Amino acid sequence: MNLSEYQNYHEAKSHTSADFPYNTYLCSIPLDFTQVPLHWHEELEMVVIQKGEGTISVDFDRQAVRAGDMVFIRPGQLHSIEQSGTKKMEYENIILKKELLISGEGDLCAERFIGPLMRGELGCASFITPAFSGFLELSDCISRIDRLCEKRPEGYQLAVKGLLFQFLFLLIFYRQENQAPVYQSRPLEKIKTILKYVEEHYADRITIDDMAALTFYSKSHFMKFFRTHMGISFIEYLNDYRLTIAERLLKTSDASILEIAQMSGFDNLSYFNRLFKRKYGQSPGRQRRLYGSGGDARRY
Repeated sequence: MNLSEYQNYHEAKSHTSADFPYNTYLCSIPLDFTQVPLHWHEELEMVVIQKGEGTISVDFDRQAVRAGDMVFIRPGQLHSIEQSGTKKMEYENIILKKELLISGEGDLCAERFIGPLMRGELGCASFITPAFSGFLELSDCISRIDRLCEKRPEGYQLAVKGLLFQFLFLLIFYRQENQAPVYQSRPLEKIKTILKYVEEHYADRITIDDMAALTFYSKSHFMKFFRTHMGISFIEYLNDYRLTIAERLLKTSDASILEIAQMSGFDNLSYFNRLFKRKYGQSPGRQRRLYGSGGDARRY
């Protein structure tokens, strides 16, 4: 898995090809990475757990997931993927552009169903487990798509699109029986603004004053707001983000430990080493030796 794909909270990189914007990545935690931090992007995403267990959050709804579970993530939704303790998890990550499902102006399905569903106006559950009404039918859609994408017979794109429409129909058909939690959009937009700023400036000096000014809050209100919605302080979050960047640079870069610390936003090497060891259980140097010089962040 490429560093640039998951190092940012708001992913701007296109994951899909222009002619048929539907891609699948196979990922492993912790082999590829220990977490995909909170982020969002404009594509529709589906996560299908193949083996093991982990934790996924979607718009602050954080749940344990295990083999067989599926997670439906609308464009613009905040989401993260994490390792649960020492457990391992393998999952299929499906990324597609919503334009794949829209024919153009005057498309009744797009106007009445797909558009509202993508914008969150037509609510549906994010976590699809065996307890979910319609689970077997939904799971069968994904399995059939996977087989088509593996063999790629002539015209397979037609069948993939048809099964995607069937998947969305089932989500809508069963949505009354699978109510999802609703979160206020205003706090979500504020949080996304904060995360976007950190994404763009993590290597720079960032203060609470900066973030209070960005959100038009007082310092005390900003700190309370952030902790209420994120569960940790802003400084804890900022350090954790920077450490995630640093850990991936150890895999993908030949830069020195000092250079990586500075590239990740730490101007004090001993402070960086202390925080890194607290998070990963060993020093940056030892972590790099485990990967080998230059490392290998695998992409499947």
